[in-house]
Parts: sequence; C-alpha cells; structure tokens
Amino acid sequence: MSDSFIPISKPLIGPREKQLVLDALDSGWVSSIGKYIDEFETSFARYCGTEYALAVSNGTTGLHLALVALGLGPGDEVIVPDLTFVATANAVSYTGATPILADIDVDTLCIDPASVKSLITKRTKAIIPVHLYGHPADMDALAEIGEAHGLDIIEDAAEAHGAEYRGRKVGSLGKCGVFSFYGNKIITTGEGGMLITNDRKFYERARRLRDHAMSTERRYFHEERGFNYRITNLQAALGVAQLERIEEFLLRRREIMDWYNAGIAATDGVRLNRVKNWAKSAFWMVCLEVDRLDEPRRDALMRSLRARGIDTRPYFYPLSSMPMYRQAALPVAERKSRTGLNLPSFYDLTRKDVERICGAVNELLVETY
Repeated sequence: MSDSFIPISKPLIGPREKQLVLDALDSGWVSSIGKYIDEFETSFARYCGTEYALAVSNGTTGLHLALVALGLGPGDEVIVPDLTFVATANAVSYTGATPILADIDVDTLCIDPASVKSLITKRTKAIIPVHLYGHPADMDALAEIGEAHGLDIIEDAAEAHGAEYRGRKVGSLGKCGVFSFYGNKIITTGEGGMLITNDRKFYERARRLRDHAMSTERRYFHEERGFNYRITNLQAALGVAQLERIEEFLLRRREIMDWYNAGIAATDGVRLNRVKNWAKSAFWMVCLEVDRLDEPRRDALMRSLRARGIDTRPYFYPLSSMPMYRQAALPVAERKSRTGLNLPSFYDLTRKDVERICGAVNELLVETY
C-alpha cells in the first residue's frame, strides 16, 4: 500500500467472516431470526461483562430504543456532548426530548463533568457520555452526578469497542451502553449496533419495542407503537466472526498508535491522542491537533495530504453550530473542532505506510503551516 492511496479507514474481512455469512445464507435464515443473532448477542454481552445484549439495526436506533425504553419524551432534557456525531443528539430529538449541549474535556475530548453539572435542571432525565474516538469518558465523575440527581447514564460507545475505564469495558458502566458496527468501526456488520445492560426489566422492555412491540401472548397483536430495529442473521454472522478477532484488532490499533507517536514530533502545539492513566483507549481514530491552525488552514492541510495520496477527515462539527441545535459556541468543543483531524488507522496499515503519513505531516507542518 505504500505506493498507493491510503484511505482513512477500511474493514478487514477474511475467510472466517465469509464462512459464517455463507453458512447463514445456506441455512435459509437470512432475516431477523437465526442462530447467529443469539450467538452474537451472547458473545458480545460476555465480552463487555454485562448480563444482556440486544442486537439492533444500527447505533442510532440503539440510542433511540434506549431512550424510549427509559420513558423519555417531550419536556424532558438529556445532556449530550457538543462534540460528537450528530446521531447522539438526533436520537434524543426523536423522542421529543431536548438535547442539552455540554462542553468537552480538553484532553479526552469527551463530555466535561463540570459542564454537565452546570446544565442540570428539573427537566434533566439522562446524560449521554460519548467515548469519542475510542477514549472513555470520566465515568466515575458522571456516575456521581447521576446518583446525586437521579439521572440515567446511557453510554454512547459507538466508537469504543473494547475500550476500558479503570479496568472495566465501556458500555457496562451506566444504565446501558450502545455500540455501532458501521463499516468503519473496530468490528463491523456493515450496518448494525448493540445495546447492552445489566437491567433485566429494561432489557425486556427494549427487546419488546425493537420488534414492533409485539405481544408475547398474542402473535401479531400490538398494545403500543414499537419499532423495526432488528438486525439480520447475515449481519450477525459477520459480527460473530469479527468479534472472534477483536483483541487482535485492538492490539493492532495500539501498535499503529505507537508508530504515530514515534513518527510525529509532538509539542505543546501539536498533539496526538492523549490517554488518561485510568483509561485504555480503543484508538478508533488517530487524532492530530495543531493549535496554530484554524479551520481553513486545517482543511488546506488535509487537501495537501490527499494530494499526496493520504486520506484524512476533520473532527466532527460541534452540534451547537448546526441549524437544528444552534446555540452559543462552547469554547473547548469549538476550538477542537476547528483544529483537529483524523489520520488513517485501519488494520492493514504497515509501518512503512505510517512512516509515509508521518513524514508528509511533518514536512507540511514545517514548510507550509
């Protein structure tokens, strides 16, 4: 790959994935019933250290399902970080509740507990920390706030499969956790997601709502509105095979991060991923922040890298900058969004590839920026 275009991300699909997907095809169970769905849910719950796991059609529907199962609706408020993929806030809005935007921590890029505390009102019902780019949020501080105010914590772990907070897997630390298996995630089912929890009553409620809220006593009778948020047996077969290799995938990402740390000269104004001593990052994305850049110059750097055959992507735009959630800018989220970009970080990257990327970054920062 060293002489060709290096994309920002791509999945690793091998013989085992093909074997299980073909087995699911041959079984005839290609929709939302089949052995691989049960196996994927059981294995994922075991991996994360929870009692229950519920496979869903994607991470966004998983978040929405969790919020509905908790009974949130119009008049309620849910605190979310300003810097996250828009799905976090959209899932809140789908229920009729209002997303309230909190600023982020300068190092972890995750929701800032101090900002959360300042936003709590009588209408606040939940907090959704996002383990952004694979680094865990400060869950003890958030749990303390949640307990003090009677708030549920829903972990948006869409980007953080296998990440750990003080030795525990993310997703298992709140009321529930939600993962995404989109094609650029650490493990993939193409589209898909998983909701995990230790709360049996909550799990059973979410499971019922996922399947059109069909009665368990009378087939095709529905006492309330539910959703079709199911995953297919074909997707689950792919997920089972991917989950078998998750530790291999995570080890490789740590190795790639080490190569970047060795290749890019970090200074006070040039930073790669920072990891707190209480965290084990999944390193879903390699993060590069250059303080002296603004958004136009950051984007110009990305264009220059692409001209050299290296793909990148900008940090997410703050939710507060978007028309449907617009409000006054939150300083840390706004600054990070303007100066941050992601570098390639997928399994097939070689050390030579990373050296090529680092060389290009270093050269452009010295010569142009």
